Amino acid sequence: MSTGDRYYKQDLAFIHDVGFSDYALKSAPGILAILAQNNIHKGLIVDLGCGSGLSAQEFTKAGYDVLGIDISEAMIAIARSRVPSAEFRLDSLFQAEIPPCNAVTSIGECLNYQFDAKSDRQNLTNLFHRIYHALTPGGVFIFDIAEPGQVTQGITKGFTEGDDWLVLVEKEENPELSILTRRIITFRKVEEYYRRDDELHHQRLYTATEITNQLHQIGFQVETMASYGQYSLPSAHTAFVSRKS
Repeated sequence: MSTGDRYYKQDLAFIHDVGFSDYALKSAPGILAILAQNNIHKGLIVDLGCGSGLSAQEFTKAGYDVLGIDISEAMIAIARSRVPSAEFRLDSLFQAEIPPCNAVTSIGECLNYQFDAKSDRQNLTNLFHRIYHALTPGGVFIFDIAEPGQVTQGITKGFTEGDDWLVLVEKEENPELSILTRRIITFRKVEEYYRRDDELHHQRLYTATEITNQLHQIGFQVETMASYGQYSLPSAHTAFVSRKS
């Protein structure tokens, strides 16, 4: 089984697309405003961890070209169907080639995920370097991260349901290692029966100060935010606007 077959498989990708679209759709106006503030009104946006193409949909509506990259085969399939005018590639965002572009985005704590061997602190720094070199002068890198404090104590459990699906999530944080573990169980109705699937996701949690320092060392001008425009991020999350001068 390839890495792309193990994470955000068919049922979780479907549920995330139909049930958890707010993050991408409600953050898009704020991101588009940031692009306008930086005089980026056209050109290529590279969307790392593009998911099911919801952000790409909004970017293309606003007149941008989009290249979306994601490690989930099921997510890429949905994205290609949703936004046929954009380009989507199946790849790890830590390994994918980033072409010259005016903006890079990574929305929804994608940089925290530990989906492949390349997702560690050193390779995150390497990714920042590659993004800096890919951006045109004046280009921006817009993204957000999850920070320590996602689970304050013990294990939390919760569920969300739709018309023909149910997802249960168990979260546990290791403060010593700064790792968040999510155990995800999905039930999706297929014809008359419900199909169950399980996924285990790990995220490395970074502090905003740590990320800001890395970006500064590379040469970015950095601004941190608690929201994308009117859309406030969840607690213990920070958004970044990193500008290449």
